[in-house]
This record gives sequence, structure tokens and C-alpha cells, in this order.
Amino acid sequence: MRRYTWLPAALLLVVLARPAGAVVLLNHDKALKTMFPDADTIVTDDKELTPDQVEAIKGQLGGKWTLYASGSKSEDSKENDSVAFYFGSKADVKTGVAVIEVQPGKWGPVKYIVAMDLAGKVTNLAVMSYIEQRGRPISTKRFLGQFIGKTAESLIQVGRDVDAVSGATISSRASAFAVKKVIALYEAVYLTSDEE
Repeated sequence: MRRYTWLPAALLLVVLARPAGAVVLLNHDKALKTMFPDADTIVTDDKELTPDQVEAIKGQLGGKWTLYASGSKSEDSKENDSVAFYFGSKADVKTGVAVIEVQPGKWGPVKYIVAMDLAGKVTNLAVMSYIEQRGRPISTKRFLGQFIGKTAESLIQVGRDVDAVSGATISSRASAFAVKKVIALYEAVYLTSDEE
């Protein structure tokens, strides 16, 4: 009988020591439908960024393309010079735009979708997936609601105009950076160029 007294302790160790797994909250289609619930159509506009656009965007982001925090276990991500913009339309009139952005969290990548009106003001956003041990609080409406109404003129910085989630500071900063980057991407491609 005493041979298996170690089994409960071993099982507990396995459960507690396991790495955080990926949590998918929204797939691609559901995320777009969430951002544009009234849209008749959603059209993708893939854009290649020019070197000038990349530099302008990085200029708004403190010279960074990706926010790496000390203590993060996320792998380095490469600078991507192409972006997919998703435009929601109703009765053939564009009603908004959304961008999917991935930033490193403490334990792995966090994938966001950020929607804006055509002037570049945040109207909706969601966490699509994360690999975090304490990532769930950054996906709540309470936390994400802070970003609604933010524009290129907004600071969008944890500790200033964004409150961090207790125990998830790196993920909170990643969220703020993702929103700021999406606004900067849209502004650089559509609001400061000759494109319509």
C-alpha cells in the first residue's frame, strides 16, 4: 500500500509545473464579426509598408516595432513590412477598420484585434489568443474598455492613461503598445498618405 504514497504529490507537481498553454478566445472570423457586428461585408486590404512609413510608425512608438519587456519569455519577432487592414462596410459604405497585432507577453505572444472608425479612433478591441499564466484579466472588458476612444493624440501608456492589471504588468504594457501601434499603422498608411 505504501508504494503509491508519492503519486498524489507527483501529480500535483506535474499540474503545477506545466507551462501555460495557448488560450484561443476568438478565431479570425469571429474576431472580425465581433469588431464589425453590423457589417454586410468585410474586405481585406493588404498593404506593403514603405521604409518611410515604418520609420514614421516607429517614431510614434519610441523607436520600437515590438515591445520586449525584461523578464519576458516571448521569442523575438521580426519586423513585418506588410499589414492586413480589414474594412467593415454596410450598404457599400466603409464603417470602420480593424488590424490584428501580435505583441510578446510575459510567457508568449498575445494576439489582439483593434477596430477604429475611419478617423483612427479606437471603437472596439479584443484579445484573440494568449499564452500567459495570468493573461485572462487583460482580455476583460474592464481592462480593454480603457482603450475605447483613444487616438493618435492619446498617450496610451500604462501608469499614465492606462491602468495595468495587477500581476500582469508586462501583458498590460503589451496591450497598450499594440493599440498604439495599430493606430500608428492606420495613420501612416491611410491618414497621412494620398490613399483613400
